[in-house]
Amino acid sequence: MSQRWHKSKLFNKSNKINVTALSNYWDLKTLGDPLRWRSPRRGGLRQRILRLFSLALILLTVCTACAPPPAVAKDRSFPELSLEFLGEYQLPKMNFEGVPVGGLSGITYDPKGISAVTSKAYRFYALSDDPSENGEARFYSLRLDLTSSDPANIRLKKVTVEGVTSLKKADGETFSWGSINPEGIALSPRNSVFVASEGVTHVGIPPFLGEFDLQTGQMRGNLPIPKRYIPDASDEKQQQGVVDNLGFESLTIDPETFSPGGLDPFRLFAATEAPLMQDLDPEQASKLRLLHYIIVDKTPQLVSENLYNLDQVPMTILNGLTELVTVGGGQILSLERSFGLSGYSARIYQIAVGAATDTSRIQSFKGRVAVEPVKKKLLLDLSELGIPLYNLEGMTLGPRLPDGSQSIVLVSDDNFDEAQKTQFILLSLKGKG
Repeated sequence: MSQRWHKSKLFNKSNKINVTALSNYWDLKTLGDPLRWRSPRRGGLRQRILRLFSLALILLTVCTACAPPPAVAKDRSFPELSLEFLGEYQLPKMNFEGVPVGGLSGITYDPKGISAVTSKAYRFYALSDDPSENGEARFYSLRLDLTSSDPANIRLKKVTVEGVTSLKKADGETFSWGSINPEGIALSPRNSVFVASEGVTHVGIPPFLGEFDLQTGQMRGNLPIPKRYIPDASDEKQQQGVVDNLGFESLTIDPETFSPGGLDPFRLFAATEAPLMQDLDPEQASKLRLLHYIIVDKTPQLVSENLYNLDQVPMTILNGLTELVTVGGGQILSLERSFGLSGYSARIYQIAVGAATDTSRIQSFKGRVAVEPVKKKLLLDLSELGIPLYNLEGMTLGPRLPDGSQSIVLVSDDNFDEAQKTQFILLSLKGKG
């Protein structure tokens, strides 16, 4: 979510917002407005049977994971992981092909992107949350260079913008101003990226989760979104759906389900940044929804939905879930970002969805709802790194590092504001035991 906020249902008529955790109010007037599916190739009967068999295996695994856990499951919920800070890089303010580079709200790694240059340079794609205001809705091709192959001295040396791709509708036309609110991006195994758009509730633009061709940027299709996520009004009469500018922000694809050519089914997870309108609790606005999809040929399936409890942070004006990253082994990392009197802060959690209740039939989380939420474990509080933090919204797996650990890369949204920074942070993810 960009801090170029629209008037949100979280604000009352006096432009005040409830600061959860304190039950006080902050006057924000002086802050201004801050806040065809198509297969790669057509196959015969045998190929279709193989795909359906693969889907059946995944669904069987999902159903097994959702069953009541055995006595030892608690010990296996969170394999021992740790995160180590390796450095940061701040991208200078610049234009690329005549358009300002900014608003980077999502990032994804392409392991096949750079192979002939050097083993220390890597290709990423970063999504701008520009709603076709400063230029066409777009994502950038980035090159990230590391300083050394010495495991003891790995650092993020430089980030270079190498290309840009405009997002286009299915008819090949670009998105008009205000008709898209892009926030999350994930590279798929079938030469495409999935993009999450929060929607623009105040003008009646619904949220979507769409697939776009990696080279042309043209939309291939949309994932099915339950009706409960679609706003039923564009004004104060709204009773259900995503809140304006607080819809789908997180998006990730499980790398363990990748296959050559993307012919096999793969798993995708998405989540809202804040509670749906019908889930808003005046005392504690923390109940988010996480969606789990199986993407298979032309028939993407929504497998389940789970309750994600957002941690409350004292003295904050903004607090939300801004990213998810699948790291294998059924584990997912989540990024929660907040903004308050002391500036930005962010925390990375290890989460497990296997034992969580399927909430797809629960219309509202208001009141006491007997469900098992997604399990969480704090891995890293980035405010303890000793560096200034900015509006961190994107996070992705990166390449394996020379010491064998998995890299994690984060990026911040500068809101197209001269005073804010586009910050890249490099972390090392290690397992223990």
